[in-house]
Amino acid sequence: MNTLSRRRFALGLGGGLLAAAPLLGLLRGTSRADTGKTARRLVVFFSPNGTIHKHWRPSGTETSFSFPTGSILEPLEKHKSDLIVCDGVDFHGVDNHEAGMAAMLTGGGDATTASAGMSLDQFVAARIGDGDKLRSLEIGVQTSAWGGNVQTRMSYAGPGQYVPPDDDPKSVFSRMFGDSLGDPAMVDKALARRKNILALVRGEVTDLRSRVGKAEKDKLDAHLEALKSVESGFQGALGCAVPPVPATGGPYDNNAFPTIGKAQMDLLVLALACGMTKVASVQWNHTVGPAVFSWLGIGEGHHSLSHSDDGNAQGVADFVAAERWYAQQFSYLLDQLALTPDPKGGTLLDSTVVVWCKELGDARLHDCKSVPFVLTGGGYFKTGRYLKLNGAPHQKLLVSICQAMGLDNQTFGDPSKGVGPLAELS
Repeated sequence: MNTLSRRRFALGLGGGLLAAAPLLGLLRGTSRADTGKTARRLVVFFSPNGTIHKHWRPSGTETSFSFPTGSILEPLEKHKSDLIVCDGVDFHGVDNHEAGMAAMLTGGGDATTASAGMSLDQFVAARIGDGDKLRSLEIGVQTSAWGGNVQTRMSYAGPGQYVPPDDDPKSVFSRMFGDSLGDPAMVDKALARRKNILALVRGEVTDLRSRVGKAEKDKLDAHLEALKSVESGFQGALGCAVPPVPATGGPYDNNAFPTIGKAQMDLLVLALACGMTKVASVQWNHTVGPAVFSWLGIGEGHHSLSHSDDGNAQGVADFVAAERWYAQQFSYLLDQLALTPDPKGGTLLDSTVVVWCKELGDARLHDCKSVPFVLTGGGYFKTGRYLKLNGAPHQKLLVSICQAMGLDNQTFGDPSKGVGPLAELS
């Protein structure tokens, strides 16, 4: 189809197809790989302030490992077969809280790199999220009391362009359900309007199909199939039963931390289940985060506890208890994904890559060596493994996750730190 034909095609649709074009990637190339099974969704789960490796590491071999009693990851025992525990991933050339937070999901990329300085979630969303109600959903738990800065942000739309998480479940709820807020009449009206637009587009694409050559016919056939998927997505998003507005404490009430976090994770799973988005993140606090785990009987802030040396037995025990609590929250998120059907078969957990990431390795050394990562397979990675990666650059891990999502980039972030995916994840 030449340039003039494309212009006539667009004008002939009276704007309807132009509105839908971002959903369809109309008559343009795709950045998704065409071979192999890929994951359908990506979820990023962040908790701050590094770890104490001897209390975090599993014991055993790659395929025969266990989480020691009392260890940080022990709450994940029931999900062990769904997980890949990545030990020995380094942020090369990066140290300390702020630099680790900035590099964690960006790989140190700038505007000249393949990922254009974007974070993993935003890069993936830009390629698979067109047409979704929410191209991506960023939710947080007490992330913004210190404002927006390199310590409090993990998502980037480009170099220095923060994508802020929303700390208030009521605000997230409103973003998901808009002005309808549970009014069935409003939901039905919105669904009918979108169906009318898609019916118009489908009719005009069908008419155009009779007037173009075989190559264009093949492309238009693919887009007609895509229209069916889009219509199904609208039905899923707008036909989802609207739950009650979350009842939580104030978003920055320390004691409300667990309640807010659970509400946020429930909304995240609902957004995936309803087809509102394919990319979502939950950010618990932020680097140097001061949350006090009072509900566990702990009186000292999380960041302060992270610096407890081995001579401070109580401080270490409290930090491990707080980290185990984060592992319980990750387990809860996996539980909800495993309980929620995927419209295309199986459960959401079966088809979602979920990444638990941190910005530091050893909390006491303030370094970014052997930074903990735990992820699920999403139908792409072989799970039930404990990988000892011996200083592998985390840029290669980010490439692996992109390729699990169907993308074909060979670098992510700073290409001098690593090219291609992690072979051990293949």
